[in-house]
Order: sequence, then structure tokens, then C-alpha cells
Amino acid sequence: MITNLINWFKPAVSKTRHSEEEIQRIYPKYRWHVLESTFLGYAAFYFVRNNLSVVSKEMGEALHYDKSQIGDILAVTAITYGLGKFVMGALSDRSDSRKFMSVGLMLTALVNFVFGSVEDYYVHLILWGLNGFIQGMGWPPCGRSIGHWFSLKERGSVFAIWNVAHNVGGGLVGMVAAFSASHWGWKSAFYVPGILAVISSVYIYLRLKDTPQSEGLPPIEEYKNEKTLHATTEETERELGTKELLGKYIFNNKFLWLFAFANFFVYIVRYSMLDWGPTYLKEIKGASLTGGGFSVLVLEFAGIGSTILMGWLSDRVGGRRGMVSLFCMIPIFFAFGVIYYNPPGALWIDLTMLGVIGFFVYPPVMLLGVAALDVTSKKAVGTAAGFVGLFGYIGRTAQAKGLGWLANNPEYGWNYVLYAILGATLLSILFLSFTWNIKPRE
Repeated sequence: MITNLINWFKPAVSKTRHSEEEIQRIYPKYRWHVLESTFLGYAAFYFVRNNLSVVSKEMGEALHYDKSQIGDILAVTAITYGLGKFVMGALSDRSDSRKFMSVGLMLTALVNFVFGSVEDYYVHLILWGLNGFIQGMGWPPCGRSIGHWFSLKERGSVFAIWNVAHNVGGGLVGMVAAFSASHWGWKSAFYVPGILAVISSVYIYLRLKDTPQSEGLPPIEEYKNEKTLHATTEETERELGTKELLGKYIFNNKFLWLFAFANFFVYIVRYSMLDWGPTYLKEIKGASLTGGGFSVLVLEFAGIGSTILMGWLSDRVGGRRGMVSLFCMIPIFFAFGVIYYNPPGALWIDLTMLGVIGFFVYPPVMLLGVAALDVTSKKAVGTAAGFVGLFGYIGRTAQAKGLGWLANNPEYGWNYVLYAILGATLLSILFLSFTWNIKPRE
């Protein structure tokens, strides 16, 4: 049975190539299918991952969880997601993206249903940790699909468009979870997104394609007439063994390590307000439940236009993703400073600054993932993205546990939470400065 399951997940086999006329007709259509289905599918993953932070205060009050306990739940899912992204990334590079992604989304929806039906802290801790690991089945198959269907010269712009899925899913879940909880209780913040994820899982299975060859089409380099300088098409399409995949393309890649360390601090900044923003605004700035959920929407949606713009710009400057990311992190430092000094009663200023943060933080989140693809083989994109993502979610783990502890400790409180975020922002700028001249490998 296990063998049959493994075989079922294997990459779709190559089909006999279509005629040139047919290739020109269906290649653009299938490229759209891939972009659209991975976009909608990955947005749905956010519905069943970022819903907890929206109702963490209400759930904590109902079940008598303090901030440290909520922080532990957020921390465990962050580290398991990072591990899952790396492990699942390696598996996704040798799996059918359509099956891999749709099954992952279905499983995480099921975990949400169970999470909402229980009221035990340790069960919640285990379930949300499991959810994080399964969530690792989301990004890698998207990276694999886009890496196979879109060429190197398109990568920054295409990934920028696709990356808006983070903002759409992450923003809408704030409103969906808050609306559900305010009408039907905190448990519905897990049931309703779970139902939406099940529907999306079926859609991915019916719509997504694996590789061009599995549809009787040539590799993207041949279709776009963009052969690499150092390898033939046959070599770039060769499946990599585990030792070669991890050794040559991951662990011995110094550029990948540099982007990974930068991503650690960028993710602390990114998730500080996603995980704790609603609670902070409710407790310190007087926001309501729906106001806290709206803050997530503002943060996420503010990054839509900037992500596309900065992705396009990174292509225009020769693929220098690190340089563009560095310039994006500087305004974020000042925006957090304004939030720190803004007194209660002027919530619109906090929401405006969250918009500034969202506008500038999401381009680096996207670009560092693209940079991981730039400096490795397209046959290792899932693993490379998982490796850089692992460091990002170690960063999220650190902030979930660390900021929860600071907020819960009467000796420190929310002021020290803001100090920690400002420090992480400065460190992200420092590490990104070392990536200034790194460009995609030819």
C-alpha cells in the first residue's frame, strides 16, 4: 500500500509531443492554468494557517489560555512549517505537483476541523504543529510548477504576480475568521476556512498541470528559446538524486545560506504583526474584534501592488533581488517607530503604518524565495525554497515564542515587543547588504 501511494505521487510521465501548431496553441493556455490554480490554491492554504491569530484572544479567553500558551501554539506551528517546507520541498521535487498540492490542502483542512472541535491545550498544540508540517505541501509544488512552466527571464515578474496569493489569502482570512467568530463563535474560524480549503483542493486537482513534458509539450527553455549557458535541455531536465540535490545544490551553496539568514530576520518582521498585531491593537490601542481582523487585511492587501512592482523591478536590475529587498526594509523600521510612539485613540495611524509595513515587507518575502530559485537548478527549486523558508520559519518561531513571552511578562510588556521588532528589522538590513550584487546563475 505504501509503495502504491509513493508511486501515485511520482511525477507525471512524459507524453508524446504534440505538433508544433498544437504546441503554440495549448502552451499559453496551460501556463495560465498553472499560474491561476497555484495562485488560488496557495491563497487557500492561508485560510487554514493564519486563522488562529485572528481569534487567539477570544479562544484564549474561552479556554483560559494565556499569551505564553498562545505563543507556544504559534511557535510550534512555525517551526513545524519550516521543517515541513524543507522536507516537503525535497519530496515535491520528485512528485506530481497537482497531486502533491491538492492532497496537502485537503489534509490541512481536516486538521482545522479537528482543531475547532476540541478544547484541550496539549491537543491543540499537537494539532497545530501537525498543521504546520502539512502546510509545507503548499509552496514547494507551486515553485516547482512555475519553475517548469516559466523561464528564468520571466521569473521575477511571474513570481511577483503569483506571490500576491499570500496577500489575498492572508488578508481575506482575517475578515473571514473574524466574521465567522463574531457570528458563530471562535470555533467557526476553523470550520469555515476549512470548508473553503476542501473546495479549493478539488479545484487544484482538476486544474493544475505537472510539467510541460507530461502534457506533450517541450521544456520551457526550448519553448522560449532560452537555453542555459552551461547545460543542455536534456541535462536540465534530468532528475536529481538525494545526495546530489542536497549536497551540490543546497548545503554547498554559499549564496543560499546568505539568503536563508536574511530570511530569518525578514520573517520575524513579517509575522510579528500577523501573529500579534490583532491582539496588540485590541489590548493597547482599543481595537475591536473586527478591527483586529481588519488590521490583518490592511497589512496583507497593502503588499499586492508593491510585490508586483518590485518583482518587475528586480528583473529590470538584472535579478538583484537582495538589493531591492534591502531598500524595502528601510521604511519598515520607521513605520514601526511611528506605531510605538502613536498613543491610543488614533487607530487610523496604526492601520496606516501597518499598510506601509505590508507594502514594503512582502516584496522581500517574495524576492528571497525567488533568489533561492535563482542560485540553484530548476530541478531543486522546491528544496532550495524549502531551505530558505525553513530559516524564515525558525525566525517566525523565535518571534512567536519570544514576543509572546515579552508581552506576557509584566516586567517587559508590549513596549519591549516593539523594541525586539525594530532590532530584527535592523538585522535584516545588515544581512541583505551582503546580497547586494548576487544575480541569477546562468
